[in-house]
Amino acid sequence: MRSKSEIISLLTNPGIIAVVRAQKADQVLPLSEALIAGGVIAIEITMTTPNAIEAIREASQKVSSRGVIGVGTVLDAESCRAAIQAGAEFVVSPILRPELVALCHAAARPVMLGAYTPTEAQLGHEAGADFIKIFPSDGLGPNYIRAIRAPLPHLRIIPTGIAKADDIAEFIKAGCVGVGLGSLLVSSEILRTNNWSELTRSANAFRSLVEKARGN
Repeated sequence: MRSKSEIISLLTNPGIIAVVRAQKADQVLPLSEALIAGGVIAIEITMTTPNAIEAIREASQKVSSRGVIGVGTVLDAESCRAAIQAGAEFVVSPILRPELVALCHAAARPVMLGAYTPTEAQLGHEAGADFIKIFPSDGLGPNYIRAIRAPLPHLRIIPTGIAKADDIAEFIKAGCVGVGLGSLLVSSEILRTNNWSELTRSANAFRSLVEKARGN
């Protein structure tokens, strides 16, 4: 089993977390394979995916040696426990749920709590969250991250809900430790057509954007 620090390293390098809201549970494994083939190894399977817990269990069993399977849209402790038991290696909530921190850390799993305001972001950090998810970040933009990090440089921010590819590099340059990409990466069209080769191509392109923004 990976340590929490090892998982954190994999989440921040290459620095893209694919946010997967699959239409069917049987899409999760092939899309995970496609993402990993494109160099995006951190895969967040949201609880809104049908039969999400079973999908997490299967993906974890099949690809955990090559990727990091986590759970997203976690709103309560019960879902958190079930996902971790199924093999989720990281936990993401779109909202500020401090009670998830103790559960995740007891299982040596990093947790990301959602925030929108500087106060929420700081409260998430004080609760022990390993990362702060700024969501939805599209309407806020990279300059908002810069403004938050000026007085709060200790926050490890991962924005999610990015709508434009051009913004990815700017969020990284603003000091984000990674980005969460949902429909921008795993688009509804890709899910509708099961176009996994296109998903691999997109994953590779976005990974390159992050690497270039970091000067790699």
